[in-house]
Amino acid sequence: MEILLVMTNMPTRESAEKLAGLLIEARLAACVNILSPCRSVYRWKGALQNEEEIPLLIKTADDRFAALAAAIAAHHPYELPEIVAVPLSGGLPAYLQWVQGETRERENGTS
Repeated sequence: MEILLVMTNMPTRESAEKLAGLLIEARLAACVNILSPCRSVYRWKGALQNEEEIPLLIKTADDRFAALAAAIAAHHPYELPEIVAVPLSGGLPAYLQWVQGETRERENGTS
């Protein structure tokens, strides 16, 4: 099973914390790092944008990515949110196993 590092940006710390909690509660992610604000410069619909955003680093199992991406898109205020995933080529085996375990439903069928 492969582990992914998924990245997205939110417009505010409050929206980042809300999304992080939702992803953890739904067991779509094992851990979400909410980083310090950054400045994003990009072109959107022909206009230059220069916005402060809150980056999120999300750790999940590859078989949870589709559901994770759908949840981010459904709860994201942007019309086209950044949702990109990078497979992890290595890591502490116990940590990778923990990510795998935390993205599984519990044996009683609950999240």
